[in-house]
Amino acid sequence: MAPRGRVELRRIEDKASRQVRFSKRRAGLFKKAFELALLCDAEVALLVFSPGGKLYEYSSSSIEDTYDRYHQFAGAGRKVNGHNNDNRDVAASDLQSRLKEIATWSKQNNAEESDANELEKLEELLTNALRNTKAKKVQ
Repeated sequence: MAPRGRVELRRIEDKASRQVRFSKRRAGLFKKAFELALLCDAEVALLVFSPGGKLYEYSSSSIEDTYDRYHQFAGAGRKVNGHNNDNRDVAASDLQSRLKEIATWSKQNNAEESDANELEKLEELLTNALRNTKAKKVQ
């Protein structure tokens, strides 16, 4: 039997092994979420997207209610000394508007049929969104 100890975490290169490991780890994670909800009477919601884009979800109650509760809690957490942090709200709405603009562009345009100017505009939108996300993360 292999000695137990600290394991170096790195990406699994073999695709089949990676899928098997994902399935087993996902099952373990969902089991722990269930146990936490049951034993500790906690409200738990868990969303997992597979590398292939498939959605797996678990919720101890309605996932929509848990999500709404999260937004209420997060909104209350933004208040500092009784004042809302307007800079974060503006940055978040600006980022959301940029992401909507990117989504709209991608729905309207097919990258294979787009000319260089359209692709440069998309690149600029993505670069700005990435820059704003990095700036927000640093704050």
